[in-house]
Amino acid sequence: MIYPIVAYGDPVLKKEADDLPKDFPNLKELVDDMFTTMYHAHGVGLAAPQIGKAIRLFVIDSEPMMDDEDEGKGVKKAFINAEILEEDGEEWGFEEGCLSIPGVRETVYRPERIVIRYFDEEWNEHTDTYDGMTARVIQHEYDHIEGILFTDHLNGLKKRLIKNKLTKISKGEVDADYKMKFPAADKRR
Repeated sequence: MIYPIVAYGDPVLKKEADDLPKDFPNLKELVDDMFTTMYHAHGVGLAAPQIGKAIRLFVIDSEPMMDDEDEGKGVKKAFINAEILEEDGEEWGFEEGCLSIPGVRETVYRPERIVIRYFDEEWNEHTDTYDGMTARVIQHEYDHIEGILFTDHLNGLKKRLIKNKLTKISKGEVDADYKMKFPAADKRR
């Protein structure tokens, strides 16, 4: 199943997500659907709040973000009830975008390395260290389950410069090549 992507302005994107219980129904199916939705929208990560579910689940596939020398070193996996334990290294900037905020890309600075504890869809616990582009993709998706968007990392001037674009997105005035769900459309009903 391909879910519509929740657009900027929907309150679910600003809410801290809830932990999943171990008896969460149809978890593997949801993870598969999230990967399908992410690939359909040409994304490298997708968090459950982006499909309207305020739960601590996200999926990533960082392979498309790898440079030629890092080819084959990408990570494809689901992260359940994740907790970043440590962030370190030099902060580096990279132009980020988001499926919930189509057409907006801005430079965000993030630490180069993370240590994260999480469960996979089999409920096996992991504590792993990631760096570089994979760490960045994880940090971006992790922010989603904390109710943080990449635009929240921008300074006041940058936020003012994109304010009109964000308002238009929340009203459904945006072109995306995937199905979206807009908060303004829900209010008109």
